[in-house]
Amino acid sequence: MLYLGIVAGILSGTVWAGSRGLDPARVNAAMLLLALPAMLGARLLFVGLHWSVYRRQPGRILRKSDAGAALFGGLAGALLTSLPLAKAFHLPLGAFWDAAAVCLLVGMIFTKIGCLLNGCCAGRSRFPLQLLEAGLAASILCGALAVSDRLPFDGALFLAALAAYGAGRFILESRRETIARIGTVSLNRAVSAGCATLSAAALLFVWLGGWP
Repeated sequence: MLYLGIVAGILSGTVWAGSRGLDPARVNAAMLLLALPAMLGARLLFVGLHWSVYRRQPGRILRKSDAGAALFGGLAGALLTSLPLAKAFHLPLGAFWDAAAVCLLVGMIFTKIGCLLNGCCAGRSRFPLQLLEAGLAASILCGALAVSDRLPFDGALFLAALAAYGAGRFILESRRETIARIGTVSLNRAVSAGCATLSAAALLFVWLGGWP
């Protein structure tokens, strides 16, 4: 399901980018190259969140059979890598990440169904968190596509989608079976709230003319 999510996501993002006037071949190549740093970032964040386990067994960190990934780590890895990559491929960063948002949301639907089939990322008893996260991604995707022609600037779709996902993930995290914490603070809820707040603030800032 992870493989299907990557393939379906990249194809969807490429088609959407082409419909918006971007070179689909360049977008497709850039997204393919970003898949590796995204997966690496997702793995490293997961390891960091469970460091109490991995510090005693460091050989498990890159073991293929030892699953585990955190979406926000993948997003961070892809964002950082996209800065030089978009420049190298002569792609406008904001428009590229609008297409990447479509890619991520489509991919998330597949991977969360995979989580359900695998039995990971579970919610508490009688709470199908994996399906709710897939539904959250599908809802944001439908909403983003519905308003994409009315958004005021390139990058607005990505910022709006990230703000919506962060807010939805913040709510859903309270129902997760296992919660990574520092003290009494849920790390994923803190990251979700930060992403939602920063994305919404950036969207409003640029929309209201705060950026030339």
